[in-house]
Amino acid sequence: MTGKNKLELTWIGKDKRPRLEPRILLENPTYSYHAPTRKDGDIFDNILIKGDNLLALKALEQQYLGRVKCVYIDPPYNTGSAFDHYDDGVEHSIWLGLMRDRIEILHNLLSDDGSLWISIDDNECHYLKVMCDEIFGRENFVSSITWQMIYTTKNSARHFSAMHDYVLVYAKNKNSFSVNLLNREDKQNEAYRNLDEDPRGPWKATPLHARNFYAAGQYEIVSPSGRKIKPPSGTFWRISEQNFKQMNNENRIWWGRDGTAIPSQKRFLSDVKQGVVPSTLWLHSDAGHNGEAKNEIRALLDDEGETFLTPKPERLIRRILDIATNPNDLVLDSFAGSGTTGAVAHKMGRRWIMVELGDHCETHVVPRLRKVIDGEDQGGISKGVEWRGGGGYRYYKLAPSLLEKDNFGQWVFSKSYNAEMLTEALCKHFGFSYAPSSELYWQHGHASESDFIFVTTTAQSLEQLKTLSGAVGPDRSLLICCTAFEPVHVQQFPNLTLRKIPNAILDRCEWGHDDYSLKIANLPMAEEKDWEFEDDPAPATSRRRPKAEEGEPDLFGEV
Repeated sequence: MTGKNKLELTWIGKDKRPRLEPRILLENPTYSYHAPTRKDGDIFDNILIKGDNLLALKALEQQYLGRVKCVYIDPPYNTGSAFDHYDDGVEHSIWLGLMRDRIEILHNLLSDDGSLWISIDDNECHYLKVMCDEIFGRENFVSSITWQMIYTTKNSARHFSAMHDYVLVYAKNKNSFSVNLLNREDKQNEAYRNLDEDPRGPWKATPLHARNFYAAGQYEIVSPSGRKIKPPSGTFWRISEQNFKQMNNENRIWWGRDGTAIPSQKRFLSDVKQGVVPSTLWLHSDAGHNGEAKNEIRALLDDEGETFLTPKPERLIRRILDIATNPNDLVLDSFAGSGTTGAVAHKMGRRWIMVELGDHCETHVVPRLRKVIDGEDQGGISKGVEWRGGGGYRYYKLAPSLLEKDNFGQWVFSKSYNAEMLTEALCKHFGFSYAPSSELYWQHGHASESDFIFVTTTAQSLEQLKTLSGAVGPDRSLLICCTAFEPVHVQQFPNLTLRKIPNAILDRCEWGHDDYSLKIANLPMAEEKDWEFEDDPAPATSRRRPKAEEGEPDLFGEV
């Protein structure tokens, strides 16, 4: 066999990958919201982002790498129908490519013991499963859950009346991933009674025989009434004679009220796990249904007209978070839709991040979250978790592209960026954490305890470099991003590294691309070349903006 020697899913354009610009996030305090009073357990550092979710995930990647415990997404299902808030009719190959780009970053964001949960239907489920196998590794596939989203049969269906969706579950590392048991329900405890007033409490009788062959399970038992009993034909006792006698002495055998019945083992409720292992079949009675979800949205937003066609019920999200998370864990939903994930996570004491592109981020999600925080939302799971309000979140939007072209066709920093925004953006581009020092003007961020970055829009002279080198000292290093410097000076300062901006980042990503959403109209054509500078046939290494001379105005018009 020649070529690749592995099983994989291929599609048109699979090898094309966007070169994403790592944008910064800008808070819009108009939509941020916090409870006026604080109480123990409240979480205020939740995040709601309005913007393209692929760019938003890229913006989060550096800070939240390996920190998210649970990702739940409910992406457009690619059914061929046009949604009000999404263009869902995307050709299969394009849909898979767009999902792949997002899931790869989500994989990076997950903690080692984290998990990804994806709601999907038959249209793409099986292709998506194979694609996720490639990203996560097939060994990290956990389960495919069947959720009963509809509980009535549609007689108008042509072949079958669809009543379920799937939830694909993947672990970042299956060896590190574990699930929480679900709470036992009253109906599961009804079988436990105390017919003989045993001081150990309620119990239920379970058979002592089974069909599996057991050599030590072929003995004869004598009941308290003197009846001789063998296991029913074709079966064997599940325990040895010695163990049976010990259990009988401990009053763990039930002989019936008159002592003549086939013996059974008494299993006490106190010995049973105080929880239930999750199953892969989630009925609407346990996890909600579509109609319930729509009613929740209508009740919250008082909107009888426009509403979401595919919201998810709060009980479904609660079940996922009950299994996959614990209080204070971080939950992420990059297809926020009506905001159900954040609302449920908030009520359950989980930290959360949500991303949504449409205007309904402000018209639907924000009002919903405010009612949650104010304690006005008493629908959904509120009563079940005794929600009374509290906490808060910050509302962000994606910053515009860092670079734009000037009147001469040259790439320059966007006029919408101030000095603080520029510094934060360049920290992100070069992999530094943005953390300006209040004492040292040259410490704008750090990559480690001894590695720092300094951003300036002026040229650096020899005297300035000498001053910086002395301030940094021999045990620390400093990356200087500036508009110009004399290369001959660089070797004199081993603790300094200099980069000309914006030249140093020109080839790093696609500039000015603001929409990677699931819409065919927003996608580059299949035959489009990789991004390059327009109207400039020169090699990338020679395309450089002339350096700023000393005394020349910098990119913000300051001398």
